[in-house]
Amino acid sequence: MQMAFETFKRQRMPVLTDPAITIQKRGNLSLNSAAYEALGSPEAVELLYDRERRLIALRKAAPGTEYAYVVRPLNGNRRTTSWLVAGMAFAMYYGIPVEIARRWICRLEDDMLILDLNEPSQEVSGNRNRQLREAPSANGASAPQPGPHLNGSPTAAPQVSSPTPNAPEGGRT
Repeated sequence: MQMAFETFKRQRMPVLTDPAITIQKRGNLSLNSAAYEALGSPEAVELLYDRERRLIALRKAAPGTEYAYVVRPLNGNRRTTSWLVAGMAFAMYYGIPVEIARRWICRLEDDMLILDLNEPSQEVSGNRNRQLREAPSANGASAPQPGPHLNGSPTAAPQVSSPTPNAPEGGRT
C-alpha cells in the first residue's frame, strides 16, 4: 500500500533590507533594523500623524522629551533585528486599525520615517506566546492546537510582552 505523503516545504519570511514598520495587534510599532538605522538608531522617537493623508511619522527625539517614546530592543536584546515603540494609545487616539498585524515599507523624508497607511501592506502573523491554543475538536471537547506561526516557522516570531491593564503605556518617558 502506497502512502500519499508530501514534503512540507517551509518558507521563511525574507529579510527586508528596506525600512519597514509593523503595527502589531495591540498597536505597538515594530521597526526592522533598516528602519531603526534610517532614524539614526534612536533611543526615543516622537510619533506624528497626518490625518488628511493618513501618514504616520516617527522622528528621532532625545530621551526625556515631553512627547518622546522609548525605542526598546525586542526582548531586551541589543543584538536584535527588531525594535519596539509603545503605540497603543497613539493607534487608539487616531483610529488606526490594529485588529490584524500589518507591515509597511517606509520612506525617510525630512528626518522622519513615513508609513503611508494608504499603501499596500503585508499581513503578519506570529507565535505570540509559544503556547498551545485551545480549539474545539470534532466531538466538542477542547483539543490543543499549535499557535499561529510566521510562514510555517514555529521559531520565527519571538515573544512580546503585553502591557498591564490600567497601567500607563510602557515606553513613554
